[in-house]
Amino acid sequence: MPVAADQSILAAVAFSSGAIVAYAVAKWRESTLGTLRDARLRAEVELARREATVEAAELHAEAAAEKRDADALRQRAHAEKREVEERAKDLARQGEQLGLELQRLGGISPEQARQLLVERLRKELTGEAERLRAELLERAEDEVEEAARRTLLAAMQRLTTRTTQDATAVSVQLPNEDMKGRLIGREGRNIRAFEQATGATLLIDETPGVALLSCFDPVRRETARIALERVVKDGRITPAFIEEAVRAAEVEVLSLARRLGREAVRDLGLPPMDGEVEELLGRLHFRLSANQNTLAHSVEVAQLCAMLAAEIGLDPTPAKRAGLLHDLGKALEPEAGSSHALAGAALLRRLGEDPRVVNAVAAHHREVDAESLYAPLVMIADAASGSRPGARSSTLESYAQRIRSLEEVAAAFEGVREAFAFQSGRELRVVVDPGKVSDALAGELIRRIRNKVEESVSYQGSVRIILIREQRFTEEAR
Repeated sequence: MPVAADQSILAAVAFSSGAIVAYAVAKWRESTLGTLRDARLRAEVELARREATVEAAELHAEAAAEKRDADALRQRAHAEKREVEERAKDLARQGEQLGLELQRLGGISPEQARQLLVERLRKELTGEAERLRAELLERAEDEVEEAARRTLLAAMQRLTTRTTQDATAVSVQLPNEDMKGRLIGREGRNIRAFEQATGATLLIDETPGVALLSCFDPVRRETARIALERVVKDGRITPAFIEEAVRAAEVEVLSLARRLGREAVRDLGLPPMDGEVEELLGRLHFRLSANQNTLAHSVEVAQLCAMLAAEIGLDPTPAKRAGLLHDLGKALEPEAGSSHALAGAALLRRLGEDPRVVNAVAAHHREVDAESLYAPLVMIADAASGSRPGARSSTLESYAQRIRSLEEVAAAFEGVREAFAFQSGRELRVVVDPGKVSDALAGELIRRIRNKVEESVSYQGSVRIILIREQRFTEEAR
């Protein structure tokens, strides 16, 4: 038993010693690893510090180098500035000396020398100034024309009208050939009574079943047509009945004119006008302007005026009234010494119409000065309506006269060698003498030609004027 106890004690002591040794080894290992870690961290920190020191030294060196370069550039700039100032002073001194020498040699005063210099510069720059002026004027005109073209197109694209043409003669159907003899009457008394009452010519020829009425006054022609149809339908063909039928036809035409005038005003969205004005508007339906129905033309001008006014920011109502009433004078009885524009304006002024409308009606053929923008609107719309393809027709004689007038107006200017009208008078080409007309004067000349054409030539739409200045030099080598 004692031996066994001793062994147990020895085993316990051995176990405790082993544990102590293991603990001591573990602590030593931990302490050693911590020391190594600290040493490594200190080494890394020292390395980073050295790298930062090196980078700072490099940056400092670069900054010092840049500063030296900047100082060198500054010193060089100051040196160049001083050199420039010295050269300027030298040049000034040389200029003064040359001026004094010039005065001494030429015997002129400083004021005279200054005038000579100014005159020389003026001669040198005159051509350049004229060229610049021509370019600026041309550019301004192009911009204005482009803006006007856009505005006019914007208005015209919104308007769709029907092109109508009337003739100066109408035909009336007859029920049989015997009616022709009855219309003529014994010794022609019936046809004479009819023509005397209506003012129209009754043409009865070999065309079967047709009688032709001819009259340049559309109102009388319409009256004659209605009266003849009534006489033919009734069958009683006597001078007395013919006169009665003509009176009834005149009343019917007057009633139709009033109705057409009211409808035109109402269709345009305008308030009712004076009864006399509406009747005259209706009478325009029976009148023609170069084979264009005058009432339809007036309505179209009113619509164009309203659209153009809206495009440029004006009140469309006065513009519409001015466009509708601009040809009102054509329905009035002719007055000595008064055109249709002035006669219509006088009537509207007497009836208390808006002064802007009265002036636009009076000025639409440039017989009086325009007092507002509504007058140019009526001029533009009137020209646009009349220049539509097929709107109006003209004779060969009037066409030749218009072409001849355009060419004569252009040829009358000094420096113009030849003038040719093309495209039915829509284009005028002017050839000038390059020895008499310079490039700078060409722009002024073409504007003068344009103004003269507008003043002296009557035309519809617009005329494009092209000025041609060509100079050729020819030599022959042998």
